[in-house]
Amino acid sequence: MAMPRPTDMNGPPPDILLLSNAHPPDDLRVVLKEGAALAAAGWRVRHLAPAPGAAPAEVAGVMIETHRRGAGWRGRLAALPGLAARAAASGARVLHASEPDAWGAALLAARRSGARVVLDVHEHYPSRLDARLPASLRPLARAALAAACRGAGRAADAVVVAKDGLAGDFGVPGRIVAVRNYAWPATVAPRRHAPGPLLLAHSGALSRRRGWPEMLAALALSPPATRLRLIGRFTDGSEPAFLAQAAACGLAGRIEQLGWLEHATALARLAEADIALVLFQPGETNHTLALPHKLFDAMQVGLPVIAPSFAAEVAGIVGEAGCGVLVDTADPRAIAGAIRGLGDPARRSALGAAGRAAATARYGFGAEAARLVALYARLLGPPPGATSRA
Repeated sequence: MAMPRPTDMNGPPPDILLLSNAHPPDDLRVVLKEGAALAAAGWRVRHLAPAPGAAPAEVAGVMIETHRRGAGWRGRLAALPGLAARAAASGARVLHASEPDAWGAALLAARRSGARVVLDVHEHYPSRLDARLPASLRPLARAALAAACRGAGRAADAVVVAKDGLAGDFGVPGRIVAVRNYAWPATVAPRRHAPGPLLLAHSGALSRRRGWPEMLAALALSPPATRLRLIGRFTDGSEPAFLAQAAACGLAGRIEQLGWLEHATALARLAEADIALVLFQPGETNHTLALPHKLFDAMQVGLPVIAPSFAAEVAGIVGEAGCGVLVDTADPRAIAGAIRGLGDPARRSALGAAGRAAATARYGFGAEAARLVALYARLLGPPPGATSRA
């Protein structure tokens, strides 16, 4: 199958080019949160991202441009020279890069074009190779990756971190700005909880390390009328194993797979459920520091959340907001017990209402967007029209 031709943009160059080599053209954080906030402030914003097919010309005020990229890490690495060349030729004043390979492309492009560079840090990258290496090699790999992060941070003009606990890897405290992955405003009506069989929901990426084996085991331990809805894709190639295990356990008829959905549609389908599942498994630093969209999506639609007690940020939010139950997510019996404990619709309503209130106020994206806009005002000066709007 031939690769799609990249989308090229006409018109004036952007003030800000959001540069991605993995995130989709309409990514929730990159476009609907960060890009939309910067566009609303008055800057011209474009997202250059990979796409397997047609992409919209604009999303939330952000122009969309696509590039070719093959599958896997080889495809990502092969795309970097072209990505850097297009970023350099874009005329953008700031290159805002969203993954480590895109950081490299942005820093290379900036040497050619003179643009400023912002690194957007979504994960704990020094630990990314832990699961692929023997324990004896992990400290060396972590040290090497941490050194690479520090080097990239020193070469950039600013570093934006998506969650607490990531800043220490970059060694440039004066240039680090927290723009946490808090709740993006949703218009969907919250769940009205009622008696009856429970519908569990898991949204976002699915994998073994995100707990599908434990999810299936907990479903098998739950009342036979309990059902499970999956909204999202498998990201580790384990879908055949999931389907085989579900069939072997007699659960296939109780599971609904919706696949990937546009965010507004995904929220609407999530709001039809009774309980949201966040089942990251222990043993990975990124899971300990996780701050997933799925948590805030569940809070916004008024669902109680079953979440991992070991995940520091998730547990802190669930505990402070009073919006769910914290469990040992490696223990299916603990998950099943939490499901049974949420059988009372009045309790689900109370937890769901608390979560929705917290997502609207304390954990809303508004304050995070303001910090991002303030960073760009320092880098670029006030956006066009800011004085006349004041």
